[in-house]
Amino acid sequence: MARKRYSDEDILKLLREIELNLASGSDVPGACRSVGISDATYYNWRKRFGGMGRSQLSQLKAFEKENSRLKKIVAELELDKLILKESLDFLKPKV
Repeated sequence: MARKRYSDEDILKLLREIELNLASGSDVPGACRSVGISDATYYNWRKRFGGMGRSQLSQLKAFEKENSRLKKIVAELELDKLILKESLDFLKPKV
């Protein structure tokens, strides 16, 4: 079976659809089958996106982008620190 990739917005829409099916009395495997995903996928998505709205999703994406930018800055600074340390050891007089 081919693997499908869903965007975060699509995942939120499917989670809402499943919640509506559950509210109308359906069980979890049946509600998941109706939207075309497995119940394990539903539980994974619910753990990650449960109770999240569109505004919170866009905020999460912004935080992830900012976090990756900051991690890159820290890595570059760590590299600069190592280079300076090596050059200091090289210039230190040997006794």
